[in-house]
Amino acid sequence: MPSISGKTIGRLCVYRRQLQRLRDEGKSNVYSHQLAALTGGSAAQVRRDLMAIGYRGTPYHGYRIDELSGSIASFLDDPDGQEVALVGLGNLGRAILAYFDGWRPHLTITAAFDVDPGKVDRVIHGCKCYAIAKLESITRRRKIAVGVICVPAREAQTVAEKLAGGGVKAIVNFAPRRLHLPDDIYVEDIDVTTALEKAAFFALEHKRQPDSKAK
Repeated sequence: MPSISGKTIGRLCVYRRQLQRLRDEGKSNVYSHQLAALTGGSAAQVRRDLMAIGYRGTPYHGYRIDELSGSIASFLDDPDGQEVALVGLGNLGRAILAYFDGWRPHLTITAAFDVDPGKVDRVIHGCKCYAIAKLESITRRRKIAVGVICVPAREAQTVAEKLAGGGVKAIVNFAPRRLHLPDDIYVEDIDVTTALEKAAFFALEHKRQPDSKAK
């Protein structure tokens, strides 16, 4: 199978969410231009992305939603399921646990880690919290390959190295710090602070624009 870009994977995830919404609305078919309108892309891009996973629609009926959802799931999901380790049960970590509880049957946060003794050995939003000292041994024993970092920036590199040492191969990093890890470990940085600052800037730009009605 040819390699596929991270951007394509991201769009496939967005398509899947929109397909679920359409299915919940009772729809059975969707056309590429409709899916593009829902996801902010182009019909040509949708068709290229879906051809990359071997799925094609028809000019008259478009895509069958159930079949397309199944094809995307077969491409993205491990049929044996994947466990996820989350490190840091502050406000953000707890919110992520609550949001993703029961989200995907094949992708589940099953182990959380923290330094706070008041959280260790508790079950929080259905997930047991362990002492950070057990991070490497638990992820290695349970063959957890995906990690989420929700710790302060000063601790992020150390946590990332512990995850890597425990066999984790892909990390979602919410800490505002660039991680330095071996090339075979995938890192997805989620910089909430920068995103908010960018949004605030464009709101300010809108405020700075002269009122067109005053002209």
